[in-house]
Amino acid sequence: MAYDKFDVLTSRMVPLSSENVDTDQIIPARFLKATEREGFGDNLFRDWRYDSEGNPKPDFVLNDPTYEGKILLAGRNFGSGSSREHAVWAIYDYGFRCVVSSFFADIFKNNCLNIGVLPVTVTPEFADELFAAVEADPTTEVKVDINTQTITLLSTGKSESFDINSYKKQNMKNGFDDIDYLLNLKTEIQAFEAGR
Repeated sequence: MAYDKFDVLTSRMVPLSSENVDTDQIIPARFLKATEREGFGDNLFRDWRYDSEGNPKPDFVLNDPTYEGKILLAGRNFGSGSSREHAVWAIYDYGFRCVVSSFFADIFKNNCLNIGVLPVTVTPEFADELFAAVEADPTTEVKVDINTQTITLLSTGKSESFDINSYKKQNMKNGFDDIDYLLNLKTEIQAFEAGR
């Protein structure tokens, strides 16, 4: 199994309201030399998290102990720029299992689904409600249910639906990437080949 299975996630949110966050901001290009997927979380938002001496910047949200959780609440147009899948590796390796935004760059969204991070697209109005809720109370939780394809703000009960391709949905539920999916069908594939 390549990634954690995704079913229902109830978690606090880490709010990053900046818009048009590109993949070079998520994981700077100088950290793309590694070919293993581990360790990228250390450099997630590296230039925003640390100063030139490597000291954490206290005003950046990932360095603020007020906020925690497995859900990154992001501003509009998250994941724009180059198609590097390392950006999603960094998000996953850091511990996020879901990113919520009112708009994702298409390639980034597809990379998320291939790497085990659920991208949840909500309306701009609901995104604003989520940001306001976590700002008012950082312990606010949301429930993301991939079965019903809904995200619910638990403090109010307000809920929205989100779209996900049925193939990717099943892969997320099983913790499969595309290769795992094919390996899971190995017996059926061999039987088909034998009958040809």
